[in-house]
Amino acid sequence: MNRERRLTRRREFDVVLREGQAWSTPFFVVRARPNGREVTRFGFIVSRRLGKAVARNRVKRRLREVCRQLPLRPGWDIVIIAREPAKTADFWELKRAVEETFRRAGLLAEG
Repeated sequence: MNRERRLTRRREFDVVLREGQAWSTPFFVVRARPNGREVTRFGFIVSRRLGKAVARNRVKRRLREVCRQLPLRPGWDIVIIAREPAKTADFWELKRAVEETFRRAGLLAEG
């Protein structure tokens, strides 16, 4: 996921967390808000509670790849906050959960 498609600043995360609408699953919480840009940007939060760096990075890599593969509507800032069960979920479980959540949220592109 290139830099243009990532939330990088603390302030960007804070705005989405404060003003964004939320949807949740057992694996993660999604917060999203329109950003007025041509591109949808992502941020991932995986706290130390989920384990050591190797486990946290694995969760982030899987979530990042799932989001990269999905056809999304442009113009959103999305933050995904991982929960404990995400650590033991396999890629396909996460993909199904993200797809279903983004569909409920209306973030998937038509077609």
